Amino acid sequence: MTRHAGAVPRDEANAIYVHSVPAEAPWSRRLRRGQTLRIVDSEGQQAVDALLYNADDPSERYSAQDTLRTQGSAYVQLGTKLISNRDRVMATITADTCGQHDTSAGCCSCESNAVRFGEATKYQHACRENFILELSRYGLSKRDIVANLNFFMNVPIDPKGNFTVVDGISAPGSHVEITAEMDLIFVISNCPQVNNPCNGFNPTPVQVLIWD
Repeated sequence: MTRHAGAVPRDEANAIYVHSVPAEAPWSRRLRRGQTLRIVDSEGQQAVDALLYNADDPSERYSAQDTLRTQGSAYVQLGTKLISNRDRVMATITADTCGQHDTSAGCCSCESNAVRFGEATKYQHACRENFILELSRYGLSKRDIVANLNFFMNVPIDPKGNFTVVDGISAPGSHVEITAEMDLIFVISNCPQVNNPCNGFNPTPVQVLIWD
């Protein structure tokens, strides 16, 4: 059952935008304040990395540290307010059928692949490269990549603060909805990682829908 924060479940037929993001691909769009983005894990166990920027001033962007500090929680979940580096609310999680989402483990890169999985994996496609490609559309670069959200990614944290990526818990059709509290640039990397279980070792497509 979808869990909504004081909202009536949205009718897909009323969405103003519907798009399938291919496995391993990036995606982005400008969201107006009040619009809601739904990300659907179409086949299950697929991590979706995300970054948010103020559309009017991209130097204001999502802050994982401020989001966790403000919420007093190690995870992003229903009701979480996504906080910027200027301590303002950028967006709110208004529906969630998964349960919790990571914002501590960061995104994969060619360099981290080589360190973690061996030099032979260095040139495999990675989320950081997806972000660079998509950010270039807005005049941004790799210097603008910050600690990101990882929707659907399962990252347990033990009592000592250690964490690792394990098998995902999202079922086919699981979704999360994010309602913009300011005009945003919302950037996604449909994670291409095949060396850890965040994608079940098999990257798959996701769907994005937007409502006014």
